[in-house]
Amino acid sequence: GVNMADSGKGRPGAATGGKALTAEQVVARFNRLRQEQRGLASKAAELELELNEHSLVIETLREVDPTRRCYRMVGGILVERTVKEVLPALENNKEQISKVIETLNQQLQAKGRELNEFREKHNIRLVGEEDPKQPPKEGPEGAGAKGGAAGVLVS
Repeated sequence: GVNMADSGKGRPGAATGGKALTAEQVVARFNRLRQEQRGLASKAAELELELNEHSLVIETLREVDPTRRCYRMVGGILVERTVKEVLPALENNKEQISKVIETLNQQLQAKGRELNEFREKHNIRLVGEEDPKQPPKEGPEGAGAKGGAAGVLVS
């Protein structure tokens, strides 16, 4: 039980004292960044669909008599309006959604840069990816000895 206590004490000290992260911490942080990136991408995709729906409805309503009745869902309640009342609101919504998508795309690019910098800093390679810096060594032992110490492999 002595070894476990020692390693438990040593690790947090190393993490907080020095800047060096353990391989587990590097992988955890990398995966968290990837998860954040995926979250941003899926939110942007969701909003793109909503934007397309708005465009379709707007195009349709532009062809219709402005005094014609139409129904709109507002907070789960169906309300009756005229086309001329609904159209400006839809166009405004569409504009707002476009702005949010633009912001999300900027955040997505920033997150991608952060991810790449983190990858390079910690020499992270994804499984199945060749190491660009060094040619593969002959035999698995050579590659393991060289790459294992310097880099972190993430699936």
